[in-house]
Formats: sequence, structure tokens, C-alpha cells
Amino acid sequence: MAKIDDINRRILQELSANGRLSNAELADRIGLSPSACLRRVQELERAGVILGYRARLNPAALDSGFVVYVCVGLSKHTKAESREFERAMARASQVSECHNVTGSIEYLLRIEVADLDAYKHFHTDVLGTLEQVRSITSYIVMDSPKDERA
Repeated sequence: MAKIDDINRRILQELSANGRLSNAELADRIGLSPSACLRRVQELERAGVILGYRARLNPAALDSGFVVYVCVGLSKHTKAESREFERAMARASQVSECHNVTGSIEYLLRIEVADLDAYKHFHTDVLGTLEQVRSITSYIVMDSPKDERA
């Protein structure tokens, strides 16, 4: 695993803010030669610290600006029920994140759809048809003053 020293932390911070930085620009910002900077970035990639690069998309431009966090409780707490629920969520295009969590529920979902009608369809025709689902609690996002997901 790559050592995460102060220089690597700065590299990761810069790339997290802008993954499209050229190696030359990144090296200049960090204060390294381009070759030394490239070696460090490649080592961070090989070590699995940097998993990849992706574009941040504008959800409103893609008709998915209506965001809902959904807490889902399962009716049975078996591995088979959990796997079946996870497979169903993997197939659902509305689900951008699915997290197995601890507490009074089993799953926390991030749903991104066009509007309330589209969420109602997901709630009724996707979640509502799964026999594994015992409870559904929805939290509609009104604003996101801080969102650092890539």
C-alpha cells in the first residue's frame, strides 16, 4: 500500500477537487517535478488509493434532480433476503446508492428521479412489490449546501 504522506495527501486533495488536472499542472501545484508527481499518482492508483476518475454530472440536466433518501427495513434478516433485495436495487436505475447499515433499518438508499411522480412510481412499483421490504421511510432532499461526492 502507498504511504500517505503530506505530499500524497495534497495530490489526493487536488485530484479530488479536479480529476482532470494535467500532470504538469498537478506537479506545479504540489511543488514536485512532473516525473516525480506522475510516479506518485501511478503508485496511488496501483495501491488502490485512487480507484478511478469520473465526471460530475448535473442531475437537473438529466431529469434526475429530485433526490430522496430512503430507509428500508427488511421483513426477514437472512443473507438470502438481503442478497435478493440488493439484486433488485442493482437493477433499479433510480437507485444511485445502496448502503447496508446498522440500526433499526437494514438499508439506506439514495434515489435520483425527475420529480415526485417518478419517486411515487419507484416507491409503489419497485419497493412496494418486493416481498423482502417491511418498512419504507422517505426523506426528500430540499437543498444540499454541502455535497462532495464525485
